[in-house]
Amino acid sequence: MDAVRCNRRLNAELLRRFERSTVADRVSNQKNMRKPVVDSTRFIDLSHAIEDGMKAYPGFPSPKIQAFLSREDSQSHYDGKAEFYIGKVEMVGNVGTYLDSPFHRNAKGLDLSQIPLESIAAVTGIAIDGQPSANRSIKIDCDESELRGRAVLVRTGWDERWGTERYWEPSPFLSDGSIDLLVRSKAKLVGVDFWNIDDVENKARPAHTRLLGANIVIVEHLANLSALPRTGFRFYAVPPRIVNGASFPVRAFAEI
Repeated sequence: MDAVRCNRRLNAELLRRFERSTVADRVSNQKNMRKPVVDSTRFIDLSHAIEDGMKAYPGFPSPKIQAFLSREDSQSHYDGKAEFYIGKVEMVGNVGTYLDSPFHRNAKGLDLSQIPLESIAAVTGIAIDGQPSANRSIKIDCDESELRGRAVLVRTGWDERWGTERYWEPSPFLSDGSIDLLVRSKAKLVGVDFWNIDDVENKARPAHTRLLGANIVIVEHLANLSALPRTGFRFYAVPPRIVNGASFPVRAFAEI
């Protein structure tokens, strides 16, 4: 009988401990639920704004951004109870910050509708500081492993000239050795903060030819790359899904 009473007392004590610990855990969980969730994610805009009448790529027409249907003219469609603005944009694809698809250079290359999202969205990025040589070429000094599968962004500070005639002076460009390295490393994307990844005086356009030929898409006219760390970010440059689209503006940004 003494053994039975002892077991009963032990079981009762264990039950009380369990109930107390359960209540304590429940209170602790409720306190944790009330704590604000801190999201440290930051987005950095890396694109230039597109404006009506702005200068496009040399020799191309400026964009026209206007109303197809103004707010005033739309009111009659809704008996004066509502109004809408229907915009109309006329422009070439090479305006502002834009992406070149392989189809831009190769008739049988992937067009804008065919580029895998994995190549243009949430791509692990690396920002390379490019120092132009005396002939304006840029040598990328990295190991292949640093560039493999990444969005490689070359920053020179040329974007600070945006909006001036100086921006359209012969800009930096990728050297032949840099092109070789990017192709060997199988980078997913290459972006630059100047207006042509190639030497504008070289009509053969080797960077466009070789990179797009390897399905490495190109983003030109990037901005604000100085705000990026060398690594530790993801890059996005997604254009509309246009069949037979060669190049088109993107809202390029980084997620840190």
